[in-house]
Amino acid sequence: MTDFFHFSFWAALVAIIFAQFIKIPILYVATRKWDWSLFTSTGGMPSSHSAAVTALTTGIGIEEGLDSPLFAVSCVFAIIVMFDATGVRFQAGEQARVLNDLVKDFNRFVSEAKIWPQKEESEKRRELKELLGHKPVEVFFGGLSGVIIALVLHAITDGPIT
Repeated sequence: MTDFFHFSFWAALVAIIFAQFIKIPILYVATRKWDWSLFTSTGGMPSSHSAAVTALTTGIGIEEGLDSPLFAVSCVFAIIVMFDATGVRFQAGEQARVLNDLVKDFNRFVSEAKIWPQKEESEKRRELKELLGHKPVEVFFGGLSGVIIALVLHAITDGPIT
């Protein structure tokens, strides 16, 4: 087998699958609603991007050593990905929410112009589902789950997967 099936690769892949799956019961606990589409969606708790890059980096650290150049590259990669998840991607999601609010508010105004001023503010807004990025807590728990998954997988497999 090639290095493509390296322990670090599998740790990252398992971390992605775990983070995507665990979003479903977390949402259920919070809202009492099952939403299986979360398994393939972006955003939410925990961040699968953060879980993947921290599992990858932890796996590399375990196998190559914390003083290896590959570990250093992986750390920088993980920092960039997690920064992007809380920065650019999160802000893009916020902008999408605002734009959707504007479109919905305008359409609602056109159809209900006469009663619009009497409506409560809560009636004027609906919760939207744009999930592009992550809040810092989502990135933190995604990263933490990635580290834990890599350590657990390493303990279970007793070393690199070959």
